[in-house]
Amino acid sequence: MAVTDCLNFGNPMRPEIFWQFRRCVEGISEACRKLDTPVISGNVSFYNENPLGAVDPTPTIGMVGLIEDFARYCTQWFKAEGDLICLLGENKEELGGSEYLALIHNLKKGVPPELDLDLERRVHSATLKAIQAGLINSAHDCAEGGLTIALAECCVSNPNQKLGTRINIVTQMRPDALLFGESQSRILVSCNPRNLSRVEEVAKAENTPFEVLGRVEGDGLVIDVNDKRVIALGLKEIEARWRGAIPRYMQE
Repeated sequence: MAVTDCLNFGNPMRPEIFWQFRRCVEGISEACRKLDTPVISGNVSFYNENPLGAVDPTPTIGMVGLIEDFARYCTQWFKAEGDLICLLGENKEELGGSEYLALIHNLKKGVPPELDLDLERRVHSATLKAIQAGLINSAHDCAEGGLTIALAECCVSNPNQKLGTRINIVTQMRPDALLFGESQSRILVSCNPRNLSRVEEVAKAENTPFEVLGRVEGDGLVIDVNDKRVIALGLKEIEARWRGAIPRYMQE
């Protein structure tokens, strides 16, 4: 329905900082026009610096929406053994600016992922229509950390029930880019197998890429790429790291 923004930058008197700010405002404006979402309020914070330099450009968006039928409220966690795990959107070989590069390789560099706002709108439209039709049981965006982190969160974010996955993806992509790249416009959904054809029809009607990745089953996150096991983690280990992230970071 509407967004508010909070834009945090360094000293705008420095040309590179003002360029960051300007491009950020232009990007938000373009996205909100494409998604028919007005910006109704916001604030800007400049001069966020210390002797070592400015903070990274940090635009923050708060968005409000309306769930017209609460019975169709859709959460991110998996719901039932045997459900199919599907991807609306497309995996691409894009690692620039990713958490993977920063945390594993200590690199803050690279071309950021491409954003096609027309595709973004279609992915959202397909997801909402599938939810409203009662065809899918969960939906979760792929954001920081990419596909693997999104899958892990779907497994453990329900405080009352943990459900594992068995994923097998056939691809020509580098495995690290597939697993941890942060390509935009991707939403993981799960559905009962009997609803698969109808979900595919919704995706096709919205001209949205669609792929079945695997199944909800077991007590771990298991991912094969080209029939080779690349990730096998227990849900207890994943949940402990996920829920303990902030305390562990503060201790460090």
